[in-house]
Amino acid sequence: MKQYSWSDPPGQFAFPVEKAGYPVILACAFITAVFALLELTYPAIIGIIVTLSICFFFRDPDRIIPNGAGVVVSPADGKILYVSKTDSQHFYEGPCIKISIFMSVFNVHVNRVPHEGEIKKIRYFPGKFVSANLDKASLENEHNAVFLETQEGFQVCFVQVAGLIARRIICKVQKGDVLLRGQRFGLICFGSRLDVYLPADFKPEVSAGDKVLAGASILGKLI
Repeated sequence: MKQYSWSDPPGQFAFPVEKAGYPVILACAFITAVFALLELTYPAIIGIIVTLSICFFFRDPDRIIPNGAGVVVSPADGKILYVSKTDSQHFYEGPCIKISIFMSVFNVHVNRVPHEGEIKKIRYFPGKFVSANLDKASLENEHNAVFLETQEGFQVCFVQVAGLIARRIICKVQKGDVLLRGQRFGLICFGSRLDVYLPADFKPEVSAGDKVLAGASILGKLI
């Protein structure tokens, strides 16, 4: 029987929403209220739909995190684009396994730490905004790379990549932070992708086309 834990305290609300969405939600709700007070029925109805849609976009559900030595969990909700061996000079020294996860606008946008460890550095690159499902998006698009070292000395890099619609990357961690597996660390507003770079002898348990949930789905194990 698998064991699970909470990396973050459970939320206090039945439908938790990421704080980054509050300004947009409140603005839409205010405009909707103005339409309603002016008895503009159709604009008010549209405003309600837009407000509820944005609440849905910024939802932040609690997740229970699977325990186990070397277990790596998905940093994002979405669909596995591919799992492949690569030699990345930008995000990893030497051969590694790259796992790419595509997040649509319908997925939860909150990102979680794939493995416990210490943040060694964070590197931001202000790039383009081409479609996030293209392989070139990893290097050419705006991205934020977080480099983590596990207690066992493994190197893990996870990269938030912007896309056509996603124009805002939020990262809430800093160099020196010690984080738990599955802990929230940021989000990409309105979809995009997450790339994870792991040691070459990493044993993946997912393949292209699989659907994954941030913090809850196991990508594989460090061996």
